[in-house]
Amino acid sequence: MKTSNVPESVKRVVHIGSRSVGWMTSGARMLPSFLICGGQRCGTTSLYRALAAHPAVLKAVLHKGVHYFDTSYHRGRAWYQGHFPLRRTAARIERELGVPPQTFESSPYYLYHPHAGARIARDLPDVKLIVLVRDPVERAYSQHAHEVARGFETVTDFAQALDLEPARLRGQRERLLADQHAYSFSHQHHGYRSRGEYAVYLRRLAGQVGRDRILVVESERFFADPRPAYDEVLAFLGLPQLSYPEFEQHNARPRSAPMPARLRAELTAHYAPHDAELATWLGRTPSWRA
Repeated sequence: MKTSNVPESVKRVVHIGSRSVGWMTSGARMLPSFLICGGQRCGTTSLYRALAAHPAVLKAVLHKGVHYFDTSYHRGRAWYQGHFPLRRTAARIERELGVPPQTFESSPYYLYHPHAGARIARDLPDVKLIVLVRDPVERAYSQHAHEVARGFETVTDFAQALDLEPARLRGQRERLLADQHAYSFSHQHHGYRSRGEYAVYLRRLAGQVGRDRILVVESERFFADPRPAYDEVLAFLGLPQLSYPEFEQHNARPRSAPMPARLRAELTAHYAPHDAELATWLGRTPSWRA
């Protein structure tokens, strides 16, 4: 069913109905063998679509981000499993290709949410995780534009939003940690500076799932020369190289004006120690520091 010209109200009804069917048949469905878990505004949609084009990869039903391990964990495992393809579909594809299919989803908040890593480790003990990282200064600027465009940010001046971030986030991580069912709008949408501190979250995630199950991909490298980066991802996942998809950049939001030089310098200095630790994950200095 093509949905490009379908009203949003009809789409919601279709999605609700499909999720209900998925929940009722959850026991016959796959669970993901890998997740794209961040970072936000780092090219996750582009990598998701490239991987979804692989013949042996089956994406989540209806949408790329299920957001189970961050904001929907209370819905339970059956609800989550209901989002994925049927095992009989996988069996048919395996007969055709001679390769066991894999399924996945992409929820960029997983990297940042304080409970997501532990939940993933507990519920998907063999899953592999892919994390994309981008120049954190540009990432922060891009996130702000994204949140403004979606109506989740009313402060349209980036510098002012950065100034408000400490007050907005004060105590929010602690509140989330103290209550498994708590939700923080500001934690999800207003962490412009904090979300670029990639090494902090990678270190925590490695302690929960194991470093050998995490692949870090530099977004700049993926967009500049996608084939080697794509090959690296396939090797990490144990998938054969059958053909290359069309590599496209999705969800880019150009800014109407460049970032003020003073602000750029301030953010660049802030991220220096984080980028230095990130180099140990990439095996080289990040391109934005080279």
